[in-house]
Amino acid sequence: MNNKIRVLVVDDSALVRGLLTEIIDREPDMTCVGAAADPLVAREMIRNLNPDVITLDIEMPRMDGLDFLQRLMRLRPMPVVMVSTLTERGADVTLKALELGAVDFVSKPKIGVVDGLKQLGADITDKIRTAARARVHRLATPAGPAASATAAAAAPSRPAPMAALGRLSTEKIVFIGASTGGTEATRELLINLPADSAAVMITQHMPPGFTKSYAARLDGLCRVRVAEAVDGERVLPGHAYIAPGGLHLSVERSGANYVARVRDGEPVNRHRPSVDVLFDSAARVVGRNALGVMLTGMGADGAKAMRAMRDAGSFNIVQDEASCVVFGMPREAIAHGAAHEVLPLAQIAPRLLEWLRTHAGAVTSRV
Repeated sequence: MNNKIRVLVVDDSALVRGLLTEIIDREPDMTCVGAAADPLVAREMIRNLNPDVITLDIEMPRMDGLDFLQRLMRLRPMPVVMVSTLTERGADVTLKALELGAVDFVSKPKIGVVDGLKQLGADITDKIRTAARARVHRLATPAGPAASATAAAAAPSRPAPMAALGRLSTEKIVFIGASTGGTEATRELLINLPADSAAVMITQHMPPGFTKSYAARLDGLCRVRVAEAVDGERVLPGHAYIAPGGLHLSVERSGANYVARVRDGEPVNRHRPSVDVLFDSAARVVGRNALGVMLTGMGADGAKAMRAMRDAGSFNIVQDEASCVVFGMPREAIAHGAAHEVLPLAQIAPRLLEWLRTHAGAVTSRV
């Protein structure tokens, strides 16, 4: 079989390199073409072996994994899956890796590495398959060392004020579903919303331990306030609510208000949180006052429920293939007839604002 996914493992632990090689080689559709103990060795292997996907540790000798990732995505962009204990202990580091262009991540267990990695085998190989199909982009090269140092030293700050929406019905809610590639796509959308935007509810496929840091990062970048959703809290304009990792998020009506519901439960479409759970509640509770957005991601989670949203009167936008890291979830939403418009990522926020301005103050009856 000549079309196997060619994987290069980069990790300073000989034990982990051996385990990952075994996990990869066990799969009929992939092969480990090499294993490097540090990024400098990996650099030569990339030149000689031309892998399709790299698994990359963060904490390594001679060069930090993030530094290597940044250089790689500038000079020879390719799909990377981060595999590191730091991805759970330091969620900020993981988010930085995704920002630099890593497709996805897997957390090595803190203890019981051998058994833990074997249990994670299916997750690791699924993410390698997804990465092999991903559309990766070259990182912009800074103007020079001074510019790079300045950018690195600059702390995230809120963007300059933008035109407000004016009087806006509190009935309107934007619902976003995303998976692989979605952390950065959601950031791109949210940073372009004004402080008085309609409320936003987000389900991003992410494990426990990461969404709190992710929300805090977005809150420092956006005009809207961003936080993990809390069960029972009122859903307000100017706020974005992210489903906590490992829990489902939905919306309910409580008197005149919308409230967030954060619940445990069985995975839906293999995911918890699931986009279907959030979008189903939008169709049932919010109806014509909902705006649905499906961003990049693998699989079909949310497609059927987004169609239910459309049938209930929502206005739906789906990210186009060219701007997606993975076109799975958007493709399925389109196939289910859920999309009113299919747009590049950069055009989604402006279109949402245009729709909200057109419908500002127009409270439609619930379905």
